[in-house]
Parts: sequence; C-alpha cells; structure tokens
Amino acid sequence: MATLKSKPGFNLLTRFLYRRTLETLAFEEVRSSPEKPYTSTAFILHGLLGSGRNWRSFSRSLTSSLSSEWRMVLVDLRNHGKSADLKSLDPPHDMFNAAKDLSNLIKSQGWAWPDVVIGHSMGGKVALQFANSCARGDYGQSVAFPKQLWVLDSVPGEVSPENSDGDVEKVLKTLQSLPSSLPSRKWLVNHMIELGFSKSLSEWIGSNLKKSGDQETWAFNLEGAIQMFNSYRETSYWSLLEHPPEGMEIGIVVAEKSDRWKPDVIEQLESLAGRKGNGSEGKVSLHVLANSGHWVHVDNPKGLIDIVAPKIASLSA
Repeated sequence: MATLKSKPGFNLLTRFLYRRTLETLAFEEVRSSPEKPYTSTAFILHGLLGSGRNWRSFSRSLTSSLSSEWRMVLVDLRNHGKSADLKSLDPPHDMFNAAKDLSNLIKSQGWAWPDVVIGHSMGGKVALQFANSCARGDYGQSVAFPKQLWVLDSVPGEVSPENSDGDVEKVLKTLQSLPSSLPSRKWLVNHMIELGFSKSLSEWIGSNLKKSGDQETWAFNLEGAIQMFNSYRETSYWSLLEHPPEGMEIGIVVAEKSDRWKPDVIEQLESLAGRKGNGSEGKVSLHVLANSGHWVHVDNPKGLIDIVAPKIASLSA
C-alpha cells in the first residue's frame, strides 16, 4: 500500500472510488505542500450552477498565503458538478440537506470537522446552515463547529423576488426552455447573447457544459438546482448572526459593486458587527471588498485574500 500511495494521482483515484461507493459529495483538495501533513482544513462552497473547480485558482492563492498545515476542500454541492449525478442525495433539495451533505462527507471520510467554511452566494447560506446545524447538535454530539465562517456576497436573510433584479430567475427560465442536449458551447453562448444576456455571463453558463457523445449537456441537475435556489431565497439566518455560537466568528463580505444589498440590510449588519460582547457568544464582522461585483473571486481575488487570509492565519498562530 505504501508503494501505491507514492504514485501520483493515487489519492484522487481512491477518493473518486470512495465517493462512488458511498455516494457522498464529490470534492477535491488544494494544498501548498501535499507531502507535509495538514492540521487545519477550510471548506470552500460555490454558488448556484457553479462547482468547486471555479474556486481552484483562488484556493491555490489562499493556500500559498497560509502555512503548509492548511488544506482547502473544494466541494461540489448536491445537483452541481461531479455531485450532480448522485442518486442517493434525496430531496428536498434545500439548504438544510445541502449542509447535511457536508456532515455526511466529513463522517464518511473520517475527517476532523473543518476549522473554516467559506461560502459564496448560495454557498454562503449553505455555510450558515452548516454552522447552525452544528450548533444545534443536528449532526451528533461529537461535532466541532467552525471557528470561522466566511459568507461572500450572500444576503443572510430572505430574498424576495421584489427585492432582486430578476437576472437569476431569467437565466433559470431560459435554461429550462432549452433542450437537455445542445449542439456546442459556442451555440449556447451565441444563443444567450442573442437573448440579451451579457457576454461574460453567457460564457460562464457555457462553461457548465460537458460532453455527451457529439452533443453537450449540463454539468448540473437544473431542476434540483432551481429547488436549491428557491430554498436559498426563502431561508433566513439572522437569528444565527444575532447569537453566534461561542468561539465562532462569522465574517460577512459585501462586494462594493454588488447590487444585492439593500441599505437596511447593511445597517443591520453594521449594528451586529459593532456590538460589544461579553465572550459568551461569538461575533460578526463586516467587510467591504473594493472594486468587485458579485463574482468576488474573479473580480478582486487579491483583495479577498487580503481580507480572509490574516484572520484564517490567526487560528494557527
């Protein structure tokens, strides 16, 4: 077995087979020094219609800015990426079950519970639900909840259709109107642009295709993803932010150019971040990422690392 482990790719192969056998979420690891043992773990959770691979570049940069004891686990949430075809991830496809999938993954791999969970957009609410369920004991009594939670450009309360610009809904309805198999990525991008979507958004949607014979199909389960989006909009975690578990810091990152934030929400977050606690509860911090729209890891990855890396590094100082 020692000989096998020394071969490049062996760990990836065993993880893939293990996932297929036990039907746990797909994932990949990023470490700056794979030959050295890690002692700390951060989970990174993507947003709607994304996958863990979207965060590879950012994760490599973040890992290189930390000590070699850190590893990043890039998870494909249910209905997304390489987890999209898993049949055992039963509905309802909501935030509660998406977070429970993380717990099942941790237990199936025999891992320690993550020190940090970073979630973007919909993944931010999955992270909040995970912390909430850890604190409530939903995953058992031996759980250690994250010391830090990073919620990246994700509104923690309910998001009503009246308070959104409707772009996500338009994209989902457009994708529902398309056949399950498409001629090519180029065809899809051109079609989306003709319908009025931006070139960057159209190309990003096109990146979520995978080959199926001489056609292209989605790398996500669209109907399941739509159910998750509905749960994302309907779920609120203000109570968790008002009373974070002792020893946990919840960092909310607001992208400066994002259109998702209403003044009353920012005011509420500023109030929570400005509270003086007595140590019996955790704390909330609020950060503004300059020169960035919603896609924080693409628009200003260095600025995002400058915000999160010192805080994460402090955990192992």
